[in-house]
Amino acid sequence: MKKRLISKILAVVVTVSMLSGCGSATKQGDANKATKVDGKPVTITFWHGMGGNLGVALNKLVKDFNASQKDIIVTAQFQGDYDAALNKLKSSQVSNSGPDVMQCYDIGTKFMIDSKAVVPVQNFIDNEKYDISSLEPNLLAYYTVDKKLNSMPFNSSTPILYYNKTAFKQAGLDPSTPPKSLTEVESMSKKLLKKDASGKVTQYGYSMPIYAWLFEQFMIKQGQSYANNGNGRTGDATTVEYNKNGGGLTLLNEWKKLVDSGSVGNFGRKTADTQNAFMAGNTAMYLDSTASLSAVLAGVNGKFEVGTGFLPKVSDSDKGGVSIGGASLWIMDNKDTIKQQAAWKFLKFMVSPEEQAYWNANTGYFPVNKKAYELKAVKDNLAKYPQFQTAIDQLHASTPDSRGALLGVFPESRAAVETNIEAMLGGQQSPQQALDKAAKISNSAIDKYNRTNK
Repeated sequence: MKKRLISKILAVVVTVSMLSGCGSATKQGDANKATKVDGKPVTITFWHGMGGNLGVALNKLVKDFNASQKDIIVTAQFQGDYDAALNKLKSSQVSNSGPDVMQCYDIGTKFMIDSKAVVPVQNFIDNEKYDISSLEPNLLAYYTVDKKLNSMPFNSSTPILYYNKTAFKQAGLDPSTPPKSLTEVESMSKKLLKKDASGKVTQYGYSMPIYAWLFEQFMIKQGQSYANNGNGRTGDATTVEYNKNGGGLTLLNEWKKLVDSGSVGNFGRKTADTQNAFMAGNTAMYLDSTASLSAVLAGVNGKFEVGTGFLPKVSDSDKGGVSIGGASLWIMDNKDTIKQQAAWKFLKFMVSPEEQAYWNANTGYFPVNKKAYELKAVKDNLAKYPQFQTAIDQLHASTPDSRGALLGVFPESRAAVETNIEAMLGGQQSPQQALDKAAKISNSAIDKYNRTNK
């Protein structure tokens, strides 16, 4: 429902937010003014979507920043999950009561740019000649549109394969060699399958949640576009392409073949359900975000040895990489150059090597800053969790061209993909029908968004 809610209110809010941004170009020549006003610290508000342990780690970074200087006070405010946070931002634009810094998930990028309610961080980079060479190029590439970095990457992740090394050994498989393709996934799954005396499956060989992010990643892996106009990066996307370019059909045919084999489990659309099945030993392999590594290892709690591998290829000939998930930090256009400069200083602090080392060690997200890998906290974390090296290697093996699509209605498009894949796996429609139905919903939403955005 949350995903649908975003799409339903999008048309109205885009119009309002566009109007609120008119005539709001920031003169960055004033950006280097002192951040104190009348001798008092400048207070800026930071909205985020990090709950639980992630929120604890984030609040520590904010506390560190506030203690590091006396000119700026950052007030961090949790706004619920990513969907809820973006909804609140849209509502706040009507009353001009929003934050100074906003954490927004990757699929909100297009909306944030189109809203005209932000100041691209490229403005500050150019004005200050800020050196971004130490920041991960693949992470920067996602948020770069028309050669302009719009937001600062902060918490970034990619999908990886998690597998039960102990189960591999028991099945006579090499525990140091995870499957490289879905063909190998199928053959290994047959060997990993376990049943009890009654014939009930106690351990599937492999499972993956019905999560549209993974669908998108497999499209990238095949080198195929999700949407036209360069995935919405050379121009506004006007239609999705996954139902026409062969990439979507190849994937769904393989996915259905795996589930129909009986050796691959389907635990539904909630990633947590598939994750729990893996931790309980009910599936020997599954796909999840790199950011889940700490939680998975804690959940397994030594019951078996956990291995990690690259996202499998759909076909052996695939040469594509993976794109990032997670979120970035945006500087909102509040017409106050002093607060904007304070926000910029905060962003620079958040991506500094020391803070990123802490963030990585306490969350499992990638360090945005490559210099963080030289620090003891990251080295110690890799020594403790060597499985994370897989995620680093996979990120660096992917080219900056392996970027996800930009859609202003991505939440609705994802919901359509998931609903129809679920129906396909349930035998209610063919793979092509699933793709076409999802595309019809996505294209209708894209058309409405584009017409409103004009």
